[in-house]
Amino acid sequence: MSDYPQTQLHIGGIWRDGSKERISIVNPASDAIIGTVANAGRDDLDEALATAATGFTVWSQFSAFERAKLLHSAAQFLRDRVEKIARMMTLEQGKPVAESRSETLAAADTIDWFAEEARRAYGRVVPARSLNVRQIVIKEPVGPVAAFSPWNFPLNQAVRKVAAGLAAGCSVILKGPEETPASCAELVRAFADAGLPAGVLNLVYGVPADISNHLIPHPIIRKISFTGSTAVGKQLAALAGAHMKRVTMELGGHAPAIVFDDADVDLAVRILAGAKFRNAGQVCVAPTRFLIQEKVYAKFLDGFVKAAEAITVGNGLDDDVTMGPLANGRRVEAMEELTADAVACGGKIATGGERIGNQGYFYRPTVLSDVPLGARVLNEEPFGPIAVVSPFSTYEAAIEEANRLPYGLAAYAYTTSAKTSAALGRDVQSGMLSINHHGLALPELPFGGIKDSGYGSEGGTEAMDNFFNSKLITESI
Repeated sequence: MSDYPQTQLHIGGIWRDGSKERISIVNPASDAIIGTVANAGRDDLDEALATAATGFTVWSQFSAFERAKLLHSAAQFLRDRVEKIARMMTLEQGKPVAESRSETLAAADTIDWFAEEARRAYGRVVPARSLNVRQIVIKEPVGPVAAFSPWNFPLNQAVRKVAAGLAAGCSVILKGPEETPASCAELVRAFADAGLPAGVLNLVYGVPADISNHLIPHPIIRKISFTGSTAVGKQLAALAGAHMKRVTMELGGHAPAIVFDDADVDLAVRILAGAKFRNAGQVCVAPTRFLIQEKVYAKFLDGFVKAAEAITVGNGLDDDVTMGPLANGRRVEAMEELTADAVACGGKIATGGERIGNQGYFYRPTVLSDVPLGARVLNEEPFGPIAVVSPFSTYEAAIEEANRLPYGLAAYAYTTSAKTSAALGRDVQSGMLSINHHGLALPELPFGGIKDSGYGSEGGTEAMDNFFNSKLITESI
């Protein structure tokens, strides 16, 4: 795979190697090493911190109009390079190249949206109690940001943090994913080629715990944005809290998908199957617990099994492939363990439930039924191509199961009843609820969860708020 780059760090406007031994990159479709990525040591991190402080001083003085122009330019670079970036992403992450292409173009759209939002980050005038007093609230960038991005969406997780932070006038140190570094580096390259001043956006890779333990407590860093598991997120939030750092946490989920008797079942099957098996199920907002009302349970299960069996699994670079491999061997082992546990508890495999071949990390799209609530797969985020389909009788029973877990990221529902839709909006405990379509993750919409799924938003106007301080200025005139 000679077309896969040897990825470097980007510190102070310079692409360079790290001070530690480089890390190997594996193609999950072949289990072959295709390249390496630079590995940052403490000295590299200290240099990134120093240049981020300098970069913030420069960038925060740019007008919102100037920042927006530069962000638009970076977005166009991504669009111009979409085919190159998509191939890189598929080589290192495994998803079908069509999904990689869509992710790259969506990242460009996200940059464009935040570029425009930067120009509308208004303060306000507060009416005073005295005629000779003026009270205004202005928004100022919070300062240098430490952003931690995962491997499942190398561009679209990183771009939310980077674009919002830069639009607000912050500098950013992005800790990219070691498993999928090259496509993430292309995001940084787009900003660098657009003319972003040196030090405003820095990119590091390395041992996650070493980097977070060094960056988060450092006095230069004023905000942390993290996407990843709930367990790690809680640790980092506690570390940030000890140093009074502002935090956005986008953590795990175990999304319920509720299909009522009156729903368009064919529509529900088509959309939910696509959402479930996209990126081999390695999506934090993927539907995982399918709660189907009894009258349509058999029809939904039959349709969903057929949809799963129609998926073509293989190398994401092949044109006919609709689902690629899992990211690594650990994910395959996790799928095997969850499936085996479900069967041991009395569950049934409606389709799938096995690894495909012995080269690469392929797992067959899997549908489980009759799984009792005590099974691990109904309590732990599967983060893979496993769907559990269960019947329910009443609205109250569906809500009880939907809200049973400590997760609260996304939820889905299908019904033709306006009354039921309104009740769902009131009763489902999640940061996001999509009814009768799959409408999440657009740049203009809030994106985030509640409970153990985190707090804060990485989309919509709410995302920009996390990167600003509100300053009151009151004066007698």
